[in-house]
Amino acid sequence: MALLGWPLLVIGLFATIQPRIAAMIAFLGAWLFLPMAGYEFSGMPGYGKMEAASYGAMLGMLLFDASRLATLRLTWLDIPIIVWCLTPMASSVVNGLGAYDGASMVYSQVISWGIPYLMGRLYFSDLEGLRVLATGILIGGLLYVPLCLFEIRMSPRLHIWVYGFHQHEWRQSRVFGGWRPTVFMQHGLAVSMWMTTASLVALWLWWTRATREIWRIPMKYIVPAMIGTTILCKSTGATALLAVGAGALAVVGRFRSTVLIWCLILLPLIYMAVRAPGLWDGSHLLYAVESIVPDKEGSLRYRMEAEDILSWHALRQPIFGWGGHSRNRPSEMGEDVKNVATDGLWVITLGTRGAVGLVALTATIMLPAVLVLRRLRTSCWMNASTAPLGVLAIVLTVFMIDSLFNAMLNPIYVLAAGGIVGSLSLRPESLWPTSPEVGYVVHTRCVRTPVTAR
Repeated sequence: MALLGWPLLVIGLFATIQPRIAAMIAFLGAWLFLPMAGYEFSGMPGYGKMEAASYGAMLGMLLFDASRLATLRLTWLDIPIIVWCLTPMASSVVNGLGAYDGASMVYSQVISWGIPYLMGRLYFSDLEGLRVLATGILIGGLLYVPLCLFEIRMSPRLHIWVYGFHQHEWRQSRVFGGWRPTVFMQHGLAVSMWMTTASLVALWLWWTRATREIWRIPMKYIVPAMIGTTILCKSTGATALLAVGAGALAVVGRFRSTVLIWCLILLPLIYMAVRAPGLWDGSHLLYAVESIVPDKEGSLRYRMEAEDILSWHALRQPIFGWGGHSRNRPSEMGEDVKNVATDGLWVITLGTRGAVGLVALTATIMLPAVLVLRRLRTSCWMNASTAPLGVLAIVLTVFMIDSLFNAMLNPIYVLAAGGIVGSLSLRPESLWPTSPEVGYVVHTRCVRTPVTAR
């Protein structure tokens, strides 16, 4: 009932409230509260929470705000998402799986990535839209605080009570002698990463005074509650990324320097470049983790050994990968290789979509962050109006780092990528909201004029 009714609810929202708010709720509400379940139909695409969100957003926009499509102006900055959505067709054809299989995979890619990106381009491509999106992330994190605290104390039971089943392996919910919350997401790691994202947004909006309170609760109380909840989620990686992201924001705020952010952007690029061809065995990273968190060294070693096997197999079909149906796993191809875990989004993409897909995926996520660093003047990161633009760039960077070891897609990141690309494709004067209720003023010199607008 929840999955089937969600598109109808979203259509109703488009009919009654501001379209950009409805678009944000379509994806944010679906990912935070719909069940981790779906319907499979013979010869037809499946239907789950991602489909519910995308169908609802597209139908609502077409029925009540179709004129907005006429405002869409694609630029060269949109090439990565287009290539990423079309690569499955090439992968299927090259591997002899047929055009029908390729079309099915393209459809799935468009639902998961293309439509959220399009909604970001249409509804969040100015400073006011990015502020709405950042505020939505903050509120979504705040809504999850009591739910996470409940499951940390009582064990992950909300999904069982509401939808009748636990969405993952129960044994993975017990970590460091306590419970790790899963709430309504696919895994406790996804919840931890979501809370990290929301905490970074809350911290920066509070620091820059872009947001002073939510529901009459001062931000000075909200920020510690969200950071504390993130730590209690018991994910070492998410906690580390929270610390690193907060440190990068602190350096920008205190010293007006983006050097640390550039280092964070380069980190996943260098990691993939040396790990894919086997130029680095990861021993230094394993030693560092063993020194800091000994309990996690074994888990990381297992993942990196799996990466070695998966990347070796992927490079046997390097351009467009092996296609779908688990062909990126050597054991599924009849190889005499032990069963391996496929955890990292990057190595999964390399195996299924090849180097072309990996470059397109990386550019889709990281290009917006690079654009922000190139075009948003350092002196303006603390400006209340441009603060959401900066922190969303950090969020995308942190998500890409997390994707080195996990594959926990959240459509909010894709919305943010589309919104940033759309906003930085405009002339600076087009970014500023003209609505009289917006209570801040910013100078157009904060953002450099893009090449596409000259």
